[in-house]
Amino acid sequence: MTKERIGASTAVSGRRSGQDGLLWEETAFGLVPRWIREPSLAAVESVCRQQLAIPSEDVCNVSFHSSCLFNKLYNVKCARGSLIMRISLPVYPGYKTRAEVATLRWVRERTKIPVPAVFSFDDSNDNEIGYEWIIMELMQGTSAYKRWRTMSWEQKVVFTDQIAAYQVQLAGLENPTSMFKGIGTLDLRDGGQENVGLEQREVILGPLVSHEFFMGDHVHHDIQRGPFPSSHDWLHTVLKIVLLHQASVLERSNDEDEREDAEEISAVARKLLSLLPKIFPNTPDEPETTGLYHHDLHLKNIMVGEEAEITAVLDWECVSALPFWVLTMVPKFLDETVREEKPQRDLYADATPEGSAAAAVKRNDPDYLDNEGKNELYFIHLMEYEATQLRKVHAARLKELWPQWPLRGSYLKVDFFQAVSQCHSIWVRRVRRWVDRLEKGDIIRLADV
Repeated sequence: MTKERIGASTAVSGRRSGQDGLLWEETAFGLVPRWIREPSLAAVESVCRQQLAIPSEDVCNVSFHSSCLFNKLYNVKCARGSLIMRISLPVYPGYKTRAEVATLRWVRERTKIPVPAVFSFDDSNDNEIGYEWIIMELMQGTSAYKRWRTMSWEQKVVFTDQIAAYQVQLAGLENPTSMFKGIGTLDLRDGGQENVGLEQREVILGPLVSHEFFMGDHVHHDIQRGPFPSSHDWLHTVLKIVLLHQASVLERSNDEDEREDAEEISAVARKLLSLLPKIFPNTPDEPETTGLYHHDLHLKNIMVGEEAEITAVLDWECVSALPFWVLTMVPKFLDETVREEKPQRDLYADATPEGSAAAAVKRNDPDYLDNEGKNELYFIHLMEYEATQLRKVHAARLKELWPQWPLRGSYLKVDFFQAVSQCHSIWVRRVRRWVDRLEKGDIIRLADV
């Protein structure tokens, strides 16, 4: 059974409200954003023609490409070449779209990371499409996810080294002028002038654009939104959001299980709040030095060419300037279970006829991978083994490029951050056990609890 909540009121006086078009659906797995209406292909084409100055007699073909949690992507083929229009739900009206545009521009100007160029954008939904949108370059290559099994070990090592180098560039460690003061997400400032082009707008550090600040009704909470001067202030606000949400659950729900969960989560969040000053003292003389951190570097977001060279890094929404201790966290594609012993292919069973038949049905699925007649467990274990070895490659490269890595105390800080992130999920009991140990002075890794 699901419950539905409209994102905001409907349009007033002919103008769309900030979250018009958004519906939040409560499911067994949490809140999921839904589209009240589908973007019109005709409207997408019309906006593209206007923004790209494509005459009516010239070709402009628009087709659906793919979708993800907050966005729908459309292929645009015209005289300029192949482009992408990214249409977004107004989960954080204005801020999320503008932040992504600002981040892409900063990365193109300040690093060697291949990212798409932005041609035009609208950070409001008061337009012909009815949603916020960005028109950007279509990057070439194949997702590393699709290529990974056919890449050589040497290519995977080079790939991992390059990602570590990109992370160092993002953090500004090669160029201190690229570092930031404070924790937040990039934004664009127009200086109060109308019709200012993208290149004339200044990139600044703005409010933090992350899920906990805008999911459901969180966008309406009366809270600080950044930039935050310190890790303490940032995580204090995140825990405050957790407590506000659980208080709302207790206020509106008569379900005994829901109320019990809310009370347990609130208790753990309060314990974390009491420990926060011990891990992150709130005594900064000036805003904390920070750098951009791409939190979603999984293989589907990295494109590679024929020789497995990286041709693009994608999905920059919610990428923010975060404290340097965050860099202790490994990229998503290396975040696997530890496996030191290489799995032997011959020791794994072949795929069953039923499994092969089921796989054949999925061959047109974008996420389909050919198991080559073997049980999928072999490839799962192989990925765990490779990620375990490549984490060592990644750490060695970071240490080479950034001799101070890892910063003292980083692991405890990362565990605390992950505890904050997980305390309102199915992992709340594990977090509670970790916090109880921490209160007793027993320092242990969260993953080991």
